[in-house]
Amino acid sequence: MLSAQWPIYYAYRWLWSARYRAVRRFTRTGMAMLAGLVVSAAVGVDMDQTVAGQAFTLLLAMLALAFVGSAFFRVRFSAQRILPRYGTVGHPLIYRVAVTNRTRETQTGLVLLEDLADPRPTFAEFAAARVAEEQQTPSFRLSRQASRMRFTAATVKEVAVPPLFPGQTLEVPVELNPLKRGWLRFSGVALGRPDPLGLVKALARLSLPQSVLILPRRYPLPSVALPGTARYQQGGVALASSVGESEEFVSLRDYRQGDPLRRIHWRSWAKVGKPIVKEFEDEFFVRHALILDTFIAHPNSRAFEEAVSVAASFACTVPTQESLLDLLFVGPQAYCFTAGRGVGHADQMLEVLAAARVCQEQRFDALEHLVLDHVDAVSGCICVLLAWEARRQQFIERLRALGVPLLVLVITEAGASPRLDPGPLRDQPEAFHVLEAGAIAEGLAKL
Repeated sequence: MLSAQWPIYYAYRWLWSARYRAVRRFTRTGMAMLAGLVVSAAVGVDMDQTVAGQAFTLLLAMLALAFVGSAFFRVRFSAQRILPRYGTVGHPLIYRVAVTNRTRETQTGLVLLEDLADPRPTFAEFAAARVAEEQQTPSFRLSRQASRMRFTAATVKEVAVPPLFPGQTLEVPVELNPLKRGWLRFSGVALGRPDPLGLVKALARLSLPQSVLILPRRYPLPSVALPGTARYQQGGVALASSVGESEEFVSLRDYRQGDPLRRIHWRSWAKVGKPIVKEFEDEFFVRHALILDTFIAHPNSRAFEEAVSVAASFACTVPTQESLLDLLFVGPQAYCFTAGRGVGHADQMLEVLAAARVCQEQRFDALEHLVLDHVDAVSGCICVLLAWEARRQQFIERLRALGVPLLVLVITEAGASPRLDPGPLRDQPEAFHVLEAGAIAEGLAKL
């Protein structure tokens, strides 16, 4: 099976490389002439088509002259990329590149091009994506969702550079469109200049490795009444920082074996001659669990990307409600990250979600065990699931049996039937929602 994928993989890499190089080297006019050259070459096979043969000769000569003209382009320059800390999928990332002319001549007609790290997958990643695609696509269906096989991380627009005088430095604004979350890596930057015919760009490259973290897409959430109420939190003083009831002083009392030294009231000890400690009110506050399902067969599933975006949307909203939020998911290992009430920030949780990946090393049982280990401390659970089969329904039913309030969101692929039986949540239809990939914003607006 895998051996049959090698020719397809090499063809994919070659076609991607050829397209990438053509887009970078040819101007729009040059691309049109290149397409005309290919068409005239195909038609010109018929020796009776003399016009096609003449067109082929003319186009080939013009492109050859353009390449010769571009061979004399020489420029020495330095550059510094000024990047923000984060970008977000679906939102243009605007940054600046400071370019310095290191020659003794004024440089005009230049364009700036970014070199991103090679986005092509390894053979294992490519084969896994194709196998998963074939399992989900009927054999008689000729068209597939091309988005599942896309590995391009971002697109960058070509930018015109104003005239550069000798030794001058100019900051050029660049617009980048992130397509995938995670670390976006740059390998270098290039300056190009079209040849006198305006068909081919000559390029001068400079190695400039750098990276920026791309955060998941976020959707606006309505005012959602999240499940659960305040609960007692053992060790809550450390968790809640200085917010809420955790710092409310109640009284003084005699020292007991095991009391922490930081609670000793030293002034009272000096007065009465024996240890006195400060007593505080028990800590009660709201703590939600945000459960992200990472178990799906397709490594590039759009439903999984949307599930991460939904989790990111809640991660940005819940900490503003003066509660704790525990993000629970399973990757190579089980993860639990806490934010809110001075413990952490939403940005930190978004960084974690930016790196989340589909889990194929473990089973769904690992997520259930992780949640059950934390369920005693939480006020309610927000479950973002990728399927609604028997195993996940049993998980939800078990949480209900433990008396945990729930909000369940099931993310389905685009085109899948949105009508799912709520199962164990039939008596609570307001706690069960199905969101279709591609229409997540509309679905969340109905919560």
